[in-house]
Amino acid sequence: MGALFLTGRPGVGKTTLLMRALEGTKLRAGGFYTQEVREGGGRVGFRIRSLSGEEGTLARKGLRSPCRVGRYGVNVEDLERVGVAALEKAIAEAELIVVDEVATMELCSERFKEAVRKALDSGKPVLGTIQMKSHPFLDEIRSRPDVRVLEVKGEEVLEEVKGWLAEQMEKGEKSWGP
Repeated sequence: MGALFLTGRPGVGKTTLLMRALEGTKLRAGGFYTQEVREGGGRVGFRIRSLSGEEGTLARKGLRSPCRVGRYGVNVEDLERVGVAALEKAIAEAELIVVDEVATMELCSERFKEAVRKALDSGKPVLGTIQMKSHPFLDEIRSRPDVRVLEVKGEEVLEEVKGWLAEQMEKGEKSWGP
């Protein structure tokens, strides 16, 4: 089915655009997304949420962790408990797999990378976001022939994403079982 990944500078609105595109789809989506955690006007970390409601801390300032990205300690346990579990469930049950985001923090987990590969190999459409930065795993995803990457610079990409979702729905009606 293929995959569509949104990329762009931090804060450009990749997650917001992805979530807005999902609002209109009839595809049964599964997977996860990330959100900033702000306190006192500043960003203190990131939360990870499955589309079915499980939640955890992806990273936080002051969190003691062997995996650090800048000032943030990465909570690999919550990444795997929420993110990897959501991907595994989506591969088994969903019509559309959502992966928001594939970036430096998530790359702290080998289980996460394996789950992303399985999602891309599942034959189901994958809609996600991916960091612009070069990294061997990120480059591996971007170089796959079944992956398309769109750079988000503003709202203009929304209609393109909605069109891709409509194509996936049409293809799915012809190929998915009950």
